[in-house]
Amino acid sequence: MSETPNFPGVFIEELPNGVQSIAGVTPSIAAVSTSIAAFIGRAKSGPINTPTAINSFSDYEQTFGGLWAQSTMSFAVDGYFANGGAQAIIVRLSGASDGDALTAADFIGPGMAANKSGLYSLDNTALFNILCIPPYTNDDQDVDTTLVAAAASYCERRRAFYIIDPPSAWTTFQTALDQFGAIAGYFGARSANAAIYFPRVTAPNPLNANQPGTFVPCGIVAGIFAGTDLQRGVWNAPAGVNAGITGITSLAVSLTDPENGALNGIGVNCLRNFPAYGPVVWGARTLQGADQIASEWKYVPVRRLALFIEQSLYGGTQWAAFEPNDESLWASLRSSVGAFMQNLYQQGALVSGPPSQAYFVQCDATTTTQADIDQGIVNIVVGFAPQEPAEFVVLTIQQIAGQSQQA
Repeated sequence: MSETPNFPGVFIEELPNGVQSIAGVTPSIAAVSTSIAAFIGRAKSGPINTPTAINSFSDYEQTFGGLWAQSTMSFAVDGYFANGGAQAIIVRLSGASDGDALTAADFIGPGMAANKSGLYSLDNTALFNILCIPPYTNDDQDVDTTLVAAAASYCERRRAFYIIDPPSAWTTFQTALDQFGAIAGYFGARSANAAIYFPRVTAPNPLNANQPGTFVPCGIVAGIFAGTDLQRGVWNAPAGVNAGITGITSLAVSLTDPENGALNGIGVNCLRNFPAYGPVVWGARTLQGADQIASEWKYVPVRRLALFIEQSLYGGTQWAAFEPNDESLWASLRSSVGAFMQNLYQQGALVSGPPSQAYFVQCDATTTTQADIDQGIVNIVVGFAPQEPAEFVVLTIQQIAGQSQQA
């Protein structure tokens, strides 16, 4: 391992080409949830810096005051539950006085990580899978670039996935195309644990006599993530004709197929409106999804499947921390992890064909040397071949000319 363990427990190291190295796995491994979305921002009322689990927008209304003109988070949470979300964690922050606009310092200010406040309030919850940080300033426009980078980094540590809203300046295709490449630093070093969706959406605003308003899409997309996970599995792309968007009237920017293709090629996921299907999510790439990067974490479902496997194995491995480090333990680890991976294979999460081509599990004297044993470490190496989404469906059509017939 590149990191030397310094306390008893389970440690995970990601290896190239989709191989995961995990220290310890349990005899019976339970699959963790993948569809819990965390929202952080302003709310009309409710506890501050306290992660609070809710299961509906009615719960949000009761605890956090419902829709509020000064809270883009309230609209994002509403969009989340309207589009398939089932469970959310809400963290309400407060500025200098209750209800004031926030700044990045209210999320990631000095001492907040140590005090588990702001963004790091989520350290007080055992699990979340998706992170949304809607705009929070008085103009409700954008999220500070420093916070975007910090949130992406935090999601990497927590094995979660960050949904980024498009900057308010992206009011045309060309602006999005030009700025995404020109200000890559905005997106936190192109994290594999984050994705951006463009454009913003137009929807009726109940607080303004249902007049059209422009809203960020993170809550909507998070709901589609959660709904796809629950209905089809985290290994399926939260995009396509099955990823229809509910509760909006239009998209802030209409895109053509060539424009969609150009943005998709650099890693910007598009929202589209098709006559036959209505508005849908039409992209499934991470911030490492640009074709020229050629990252193994190019696709959202592939990355989120890896995070799911890691989190499930991490949560199910604690028992092995103090067991005798010998072949008996290694055999038990191989059996339990193998059963977990076989179950994923049978559900269609991995490539088709023989199981040996879909995954492998190693835990023996080759993965755990005497030097490892002397340090109290047991290593299990898990490799898996995920399904990748079919972005491009190519149809070859041949027309057979009819032959003329003589009377």
